[in-house]
Amino acid sequence: MRRGKVPSLLLAALLDGPAHGYELMDRLEASSGGTWRPSPGSVYPLLQSFEDSGLVEAREVQGRRAFALTEAGRERALQREDGEAAGDTASSQGDLHHSSPLRMEMERLKSAARQVTSAGVAPEQMDEAIAAVRQARQTLYRILMDQ
Repeated sequence: MRRGKVPSLLLAALLDGPAHGYELMDRLEASSGGTWRPSPGSVYPLLQSFEDSGLVEAREVQGRRAFALTEAGRERALQREDGEAAGDTASSQGDLHHSSPLRMEMERLKSAARQVTSAGVAPEQMDEAIAAVRQARQTLYRILMDQ
């Protein structure tokens, strides 16, 4: 991944909602179909730069710094998504969304499951998470059986 594309991809990843740095790395890895994962050394300085320039704001969430787009950051990210930004936006858009929508959702589910696991949730919440993943798997198999 070329270095110049990372800022716009990071802003686009925040369109899915507030996140901490490692969650953003997971989102970008998922959106690339697992072919690329930015390093903390590129993500965290960019987040600080975005905060300094008013594109994101940081909040403390469960002992971690989570970043959310400000209105200016949302506009910048949407410009990129709509193809209005300068530069090679079209090719970076292709890099971000080249994998299938199902694969992207699977990666997002995996990321969410990792967060539940690492958050130290209550046993009943873990049981609920397991049931949700089991339900998703069973639904996918049902789709295959209905062919």
